[in-house]
Amino acid sequence: MPLHQGHEKPDERPLSVNPFYGEANPAVEMAEAPPKHRLADTPLPPSTAYQLVHDELMLDGNSRLNLATFVTTWMEPQAGVLMNECRDKNMIDKDEYPRTAELERRCVAMLADLWNAPDPSAAVGCSTTGSSEACMLAGMALKRRWAQRNADRYPGRDARPNLVMGVNVQVCWEKFCNFWEVEARQVPMDGDRYHLDPRAAAELCDENTIGVVGILGSTFDGSYEPIADLCAALDALQERTGLDVPVHVDGASGGMIAPFLDQDLVWDFRLPRVASINTSGHKYGLVYPGVGWALWRDQEALPEELVFRVNYLGGDMPTFALNFSRPGAQVVAQYYSFLRLGREGYRLVQQSTRDVARHLAERIETFGDFRLLTRGDQLPVFAFTTAPEVRAFDVFDVSRRLRENGWLVPAYTFPPNRQDLSVLRVVCRNGFSADLAELFLEDLGRQLPELRRQPHPLIRDKNAATGFHH
Repeated sequence: MPLHQGHEKPDERPLSVNPFYGEANPAVEMAEAPPKHRLADTPLPPSTAYQLVHDELMLDGNSRLNLATFVTTWMEPQAGVLMNECRDKNMIDKDEYPRTAELERRCVAMLADLWNAPDPSAAVGCSTTGSSEACMLAGMALKRRWAQRNADRYPGRDARPNLVMGVNVQVCWEKFCNFWEVEARQVPMDGDRYHLDPRAAAELCDENTIGVVGILGSTFDGSYEPIADLCAALDALQERTGLDVPVHVDGASGGMIAPFLDQDLVWDFRLPRVASINTSGHKYGLVYPGVGWALWRDQEALPEELVFRVNYLGGDMPTFALNFSRPGAQVVAQYYSFLRLGREGYRLVQQSTRDVARHLAERIETFGDFRLLTRGDQLPVFAFTTAPEVRAFDVFDVSRRLRENGWLVPAYTFPPNRQDLSVLRVVCRNGFSADLAELFLEDLGRQLPELRRQPHPLIRDKNAATGFHH
């Protein structure tokens, strides 16, 4: 998301106010239309202010039709009521809001059990604003543990820490390496392998490697990285060299899919090399945006020196986070979802979502214009590109045409070494029903005849064709 700057030549026209927006004298309301880029001199009636903001937001896309985002776009009304009741509670004030803090603790315990921690009562964790913050915290713990093990030579000229990952990682990992001065060592894509290769990852490790990141659900195509194979490759590395490299599992999406739908898949704390796991409560955790979770297998995996004990508003409070104040509403909503659904409820919701993804992928393949890269049988996500014989249009044309019908489907180019591959990706979430999927297929089918009649692909600037950055 770009940083916002003031306009070099701001539009000084005031906001247009409909005479009927005012509560009293229409002429007065029209005369007192507020400016756009500076504070008005006087207040507005609340109904007028609301309507002005409401009208401008109508130009946003419909979140329910946004097939680019992994973020939850629908919750039950009861969850919304709870969130409204807790929106004024500051999550950091644990003495003042002890029950909210207790619900956070219960969520951590539930996740530790769900992810098969050796001793769930010994696992440590916290809520965050999302997986990006959770990944930053996990990366900090990896770096600090490495620094402790190498205190005799770090900091030093020849001891620059590095983190190994696939080139398909979410941008938060690149941010972590930049912000915390860690060298990012990335395994490139190769052929039809669109994520990390365990053996190649192990070969990039050395005495300065703080850890390896495995992705349980790549945002590029929805596929799981082979976490067990990655740990096995690192086990073999340790046998050969003595290097003991921990693994962090970025389960932003898959951490709330695999435990319910892929119970035989070993990826979590059952693997002794997995030191930490994160997930997004606001993705397949089924909560509105604003909550993530970071868990460590035990206290040894999270250095105590990173945990601050703050005497705040009369209480001693341990905290490990990049921010301080944030609302408790999303944590309460996460507990509501866990309480409401249980294991069987989550399984049914996630299975329904995967069923929609697989059916949609199969139907898109039958058009004959597209080639599937994935089929929605891991994350409920699939990627597809145009068939080799298609010359009249490309994925960017398809994305643009679908947007005309309100569907937001990202088109983007893969990273090295597959910049030659451009795809469309569909994310299926709770609330994107089989009926909506059928409407999507109908709209795509209506666009295809005209797309096929194009003389050539019409989108020239591929970088400007989409704002998608996974």
